[in-house]
Amino acid sequence: LAFHLSPSTDIKALASKGFRNPVIKEMYMFPPANTQLEPERMMNYELSLAQQFGSQGQINANIFYINGENLITTTRIDGRPRNVNMGEFKNWGIELAGSYNLSKHWRINANYSFLNMEKPIEGAPKHKLYAGVNFHSGRWSLISGLQHISGLYITTGEHPAEENYTLFNATASYRIIPSATLFLKGENLLAEQYQTFAGFPMPKATFMGGVKITL
Repeated sequence: LAFHLSPSTDIKALASKGFRNPVIKEMYMFPPANTQLEPERMMNYELSLAQQFGSQGQINANIFYINGENLITTTRIDGRPRNVNMGEFKNWGIELAGSYNLSKHWRINANYSFLNMEKPIEGAPKHKLYAGVNFHSGRWSLISGLQHISGLYITTGEHPAEENYTLFNATASYRIIPSATLFLKGENLLAEQYQTFAGFPMPKATFMGGVKITL
């Protein structure tokens, strides 16, 4: 349902139902496999508000509630990975996002999400914050952003573990001709040590350069 309160203000309400059978990989392939997995089921409810500020910017706010059962996750049992159904869970959270044009060259944007988990879920952070700045002038472009992740579960079960880290990424580009652009990209410029999956450390600062061709 969508309600247009004014030309610049919208309220939306959403209810959705999800269902997923376990796939072959989860049931039969590799060490975590488990042939006893049950299908995932979920109900999701959301209420959102969108506010425009002319052509200068916008703000979005969203609150959601999830009621599900049998979410498939990988945990460690007796020191070995195993796919399991986590039973019934009820999660809720909020999401906020906004952007604003400071001038014809500069634009700022930010977003934040909070997730309250009844039971820990691997790969789901409790807090996620992002703030970025975009610059465009003629043939030059610069996109940079700072992202903070807090309370990211990388393992659950007998010995749950969380990760907290901050990433700074930036990309600079120069348009040589309308169909070709040079770019230089840097990721994790703060050289943070972190993991998104247990046992697989992410690299520190990395750089990439190249040419983007548009046909």
